[in-house]
Amino acid sequence: MKKAMFILNPSSGKEQASEYRDQVEKTLVSMGYEVDTRETKKAKDATHFAAEACEKEYDFIVAMGGDGTINEAVSGIAEQSHEPLFSLIPLGTVNDFARALGISLDPPSAIEALKTGYEKRVDIAKVGEQFFMNILAIGAIAESTYDIDPAKKTKLGALAYFIEGVKAIAADSETYFEVEHDNGLWSGEAKLVLVALTNSVGGFEKLAPDALTDDGLLHLYIVKNAALPAFVRIATSVLRGKLEEDPAVEVIHTTKVSIKTNEPLSSNIDGDEGCATPFIIEVLPRHIRALIPPNEDE
Repeated sequence: MKKAMFILNPSSGKEQASEYRDQVEKTLVSMGYEVDTRETKKAKDATHFAAEACEKEYDFIVAMGGDGTINEAVSGIAEQSHEPLFSLIPLGTVNDFARALGISLDPPSAIEALKTGYEKRVDIAKVGEQFFMNILAIGAIAESTYDIDPAKKTKLGALAYFIEGVKAIAADSETYFEVEHDNGLWSGEAKLVLVALTNSVGGFEKLAPDALTDDGLLHLYIVKNAALPAFVRIATSVLRGKLEEDPAVEVIHTTKVSIKTNEPLSSNIDGDEGCATPFIIEVLPRHIRALIPPNEDE
């Protein structure tokens, strides 16, 4: 019999994970899987569980939780010799990877869609020993967002990130960056550097409208000079999907990038604190076998 590991974070989604556990398990059984359910209790549990599933050559891994839990599960699958099929049930504040893959943000609908999904290989990225599926951000704005109170994130969703971004912009701090990419070197002062893999960043699905989940590219957005009035303009550009046209934004599409700053600056990786500069980011193209709904736009 085929084997599936179901990884859930019981504290995700206002602790709703336990409500959906039975539905996921029954769905997987109906799909012909023997189910091994694991609950996370601490950081990196999902990574260890997913790595174990790869080592034991399970056929399918389903993760249920927020972006952090999903990132951990994908990190456990990355660069393993055995590649299980992977899917997710979103229970987070933003759920960027689910949005990018066309997975319903309504958990019961996402669970039901497992039955009719199809396989699509999608990109992830690697920075140091960490992996991400959506976004790496560097700058004062990025540093401010991983300190957001969980209750505020739950109440305000993507707006919480926007509010903290405004506060950081108002602080008027800039950093000197050296960004070496496939086609050359960009250097200068910047407020923020975003490295996006998908079109959904912080819940805003038009930030990188041309980014595809399997295009093999990193999409860099360098915000060069964003005083508060400029930030309002940039925010409008984000909502309209026109960020690349903003005069304060430098846009680079590349497969690999080296980022250095004049002093170490920590990054925000898929919503959580990541490694500090300098570092190199590279795409792992079509690296994950994702199960996605049949109505996803190609």
